[in-house]
Amino acid sequence: MENIYEKFLESSGVSIDSRNCPKDAMFIGIKGANFDGNTFVEKALEQGCKYAITDNPEIGVGNRNIIHVQDSLKTLQDLAHYHRMMFDIPVIGITGTNGKTTSKELISTVLSKEYNVLYTQGNLNNHIGVPLTLLRLNRSHNIAVIEMGANHPKEIEFLCKIARPNYGIITNVGKAHLEGFGSFEGVKKTKGELYDFIQSVDGKIFLHADNPHLCEMVNSDTEPVEVSMTAGNNVTEIANALETIKYGESEENFVSGSILSCTPYINVGLRLNGNASGEKTSYKLETNLIGDYNLSNILSAACIGRYFGVMDEEIVSALQEYTPTNNRSQCTRTEKNTLIVDAYNANPTSMEAALKNFSKIETTSDKVLILGDMKELGEDSEAEHQKVLTLIQSLGFTKAYFVGSEFARVSGDDYNCFDNVDALAEYLKDNPISDSTILIKGSNSTRLTKIVDSL
Repeated sequence: MENIYEKFLESSGVSIDSRNCPKDAMFIGIKGANFDGNTFVEKALEQGCKYAITDNPEIGVGNRNIIHVQDSLKTLQDLAHYHRMMFDIPVIGITGTNGKTTSKELISTVLSKEYNVLYTQGNLNNHIGVPLTLLRLNRSHNIAVIEMGANHPKEIEFLCKIARPNYGIITNVGKAHLEGFGSFEGVKKTKGELYDFIQSVDGKIFLHADNPHLCEMVNSDTEPVEVSMTAGNNVTEIANALETIKYGESEENFVSGSILSCTPYINVGLRLNGNASGEKTSYKLETNLIGDYNLSNILSAACIGRYFGVMDEEIVSALQEYTPTNNRSQCTRTEKNTLIVDAYNANPTSMEAALKNFSKIETTSDKVLILGDMKELGEDSEAEHQKVLTLIQSLGFTKAYFVGSEFARVSGDDYNCFDNVDALAEYLKDNPISDSTILIKGSNSTRLTKIVDSL
């Protein structure tokens, strides 16, 4: 690895995409389910890469700029781990069922007021994305915020071994990827692998004190974690050697707050408690976020910012400046309607939160639902879609459109159901919606964002 690392240091960065080969970069040919990056190794060099790594022994024989390895993906991961170990800085690992990307963005925005922050771009949070993020780390960075996703047991543990976070936050745990996790308990166990790792390195946890599942997890017996890849202040609680810094609605927490209004953007009363001088300060935030479920994301960012010494006024400024992207609770006003677009991800937990929040939004216009199927629920899929339908009825929503076979299976003839988003778009041409506030929510694979221009 030392030899490869020396060549990495000579390079301008790492690429796994032959369409994006910066001059003097190191290209790593990764095999995927539907592609083989090894076939682009020589092309990458022609396009300006300084070195290329391949696990195909027949490619680039005799080329001194092509490095042959047993497994390109493992090499990427080992290289990232090796590089991360060269830095003695705070590394914050973030995982959770919902909200991890928004929390990562908010936390990074707040910390950037004081520090040069390396943080995960987009949702590159898997076994490839985490290494690529770490390989962007350089001596100018003061702190790193690394998002970690998972859909199977042991994935968070594996990512922790690569990134070695010394701080951690789990946004929440809920019913998602049940097909891979097997059950809700499987979700908790996998997300809890972050707590296990943080304990093993004597790190600290930022804890949402209002979440009973997270409190149970942080106080439960943790499992031993093998931490190698190869051969504060105001700490409010110590449980099983896990130091926790708490945020939530209670004023007893390090940072606390509550929702003041939802129109549809949420206004938040923020209380920053317990700085070094013992001061307690309060602020009213006018945010660009939609959904009372974002309160915990806001409080976590404020909590982490204050823990790391960001000035109160800078925390407030950062939280008010942040505007969500990537179709996560974005509010869009068209000529005809107000759209709340939350169509990047959907699972039973986030769907319930979105519907309950939508029912609370203060508006004089009609409320309309456009919902797409929730994916990767396995044998629980029909029951979970039925629960959503029951919730819709209990909240009093009368105008709803569904996209996908799972909702069609449970909705019967009471609602308009469409096989795909194109069928819905065609229907809306003859049956337009106007003067309404519309919630668009579904898994990314249902492509609900395609109908935004129709509304």
